[in-house]
Amino acid sequence: MSRVVRLTAVPDGLPRPEHFAVVREPVPVPGDGEVLVRNRFFQVFPSLRTLIGGGVKGTPFPPLRPGDALFGAAVGEVVTAPHDSGLVAGDLVRHWLGWREHAVMPAAECTPLDGALPDPAAHLGQAGVAYAALTRDARLRQGETVFVSGGSGGVGSLAGQFARRLGAGRVIGSTGSRDKADRMVAELGYDAALVRGEGPISAQLADAAPEGIDVLVDNVGGEQLRAAIAAARPGARFVLVGTLSGQLAPDRTGTTAPVEIDTFQLIAKRIEMRGFGGLDAAVPWAEHFGDWLRSGDVTFPHARVTGIDHAPQALHDLIAGRHVGAVIVEP
Repeated sequence: MSRVVRLTAVPDGLPRPEHFAVVREPVPVPGDGEVLVRNRFFQVFPSLRTLIGGGVKGTPFPPLRPGDALFGAAVGEVVTAPHDSGLVAGDLVRHWLGWREHAVMPAAECTPLDGALPDPAAHLGQAGVAYAALTRDARLRQGETVFVSGGSGGVGSLAGQFARRLGAGRVIGSTGSRDKADRMVAELGYDAALVRGEGPISAQLADAAPEGIDVLVDNVGGEQLRAAIAAARPGARFVLVGTLSGQLAPDRTGTTAPVEIDTFQLIAKRIEMRGFGGLDAAVPWAEHFGDWLRSGDVTFPHARVTGIDHAPQALHDLIAGRHVGAVIVEP
């Protein structure tokens, strides 16, 4: 038998542990061309709230309905594989069928791990997103001032460190508690951290960056995006990566993130604003991340939760903002 986490009900508001069930089912049997994998780690991520709320048209993941198994990025060990797949028992692979102990999928949907990162679990972090957002999308230059909203989350906890390694002159982040803000400055490469609830974000950002910001990596939207526009220097580049202000709003479905912005300021300051361009094999994030991890120049902030039975609570804690960095379950 094998355990899997299934959605039992669509919540009215934010999901809670009682909206999920960990059920025992027969180990799935692979068909022709399929691989059987035993998962060693899987990622808990806030976008599940959006999928539970019905999903967003144009995004690659389907909505989750009651009875569906949850899914997400995972690292697993091959149990059996077709002889012509290039995979053998014991290989570690990355795939998208997390939230279960065993998974079956076509061999083409498994990506073998190549040893670029010293810790297999680090493949479930958001290093690729953070690195591509800063280098490809924002085109960060030496000495520039960077603002990362949601700076203690899965993307932000790496983006601050990466911006420092890539030559930023000043790195500012935002978060939801003073404890997290202190950790961001002490451990994650930030020069200053703004705290939601300790006064207007625009005023805090103006104090932290009196000469303005050049780059925004936005994981939040809402008030923090407006503050970044107010603080932007001419020619600033904004990369919109996440929408936590709408995604985790208890009075919304998690599928919209409306915000009113002053477009006059976009024009007057010649601000370039774009959505994150997606993961790209041509962006050498794994090479740099692996080197920085081995040298100790960068850490992989994350919480490891042991036992699949605790996965629904781990999602609840992530949504409540109780962790710094990625949240990973070891089934």
